[in-house]
Amino acid sequence: MLRRSTRAKRLTLRVPATGGDPVLTLPQSARLSLARAFLTDREPWLRRAVARVPDTQPVTLGATLPIEGEMRTVHIGPGPIRVDGDLLILPGPAARVGGQTLGFLKTLARTRAIEALDHHSGVLGRRFGRLTLRDTGSRWGSCTSEGNIMLSWRLVMAPPEVLDYVAAHEVAHLEHMDHSPAFWRVVKQLYPGHESPQHWLRTHGAELHRYQF
Repeated sequence: MLRRSTRAKRLTLRVPATGGDPVLTLPQSARLSLARAFLTDREPWLRRAVARVPDTQPVTLGATLPIEGEMRTVHIGPGPIRVDGDLLILPGPAARVGGQTLGFLKTLARTRAIEALDHHSGVLGRRFGRLTLRDTGSRWGSCTSEGNIMLSWRLVMAPPEVLDYVAAHEVAHLEHMDHSPAFWRVVKQLYPGHESPQHWLRTHGAELHRYQF
């Protein structure tokens, strides 16, 4: 996909982690011949990046997906929506299990996120504002200058320490709105050993986007 931007100062090429067409962004005045040459030069990288994007998996009856780091199989059964062993029990019918699973994940993500944000902001002695859950392809979380925090609800599919780390990361921005050494000292204070969940996200994070509801 070719996209011109009045703000772009150079050509950039991005492969969405969630799948879809690669996007080539170029300045408004750049010639198409320059774009073609840019693509030709980066063709080997582009092919490797596209090959790394996981295939999508629709969440239907009998599908498996991770919930808090453990694989669960979607199953229909009586009672409330719940995790029971290696099953995610839903009331059905089969045509609605995708939407029911999505609702369950978002509710669980909000519960876990509030717990983590409350804990880390309490340690830091700073209050955060509003929590928003989104399905973002380019970032796992963000924090505004007003203290409002956004997290991806897909983090609840990762091992619990991953969501906890991202929450600590965004709370640290209440103290420093950059990624300076001072910011990372706050992250280490809130979450010692943050390198492990950070590495998990870099290595496996794209896989969380393959599940389609």
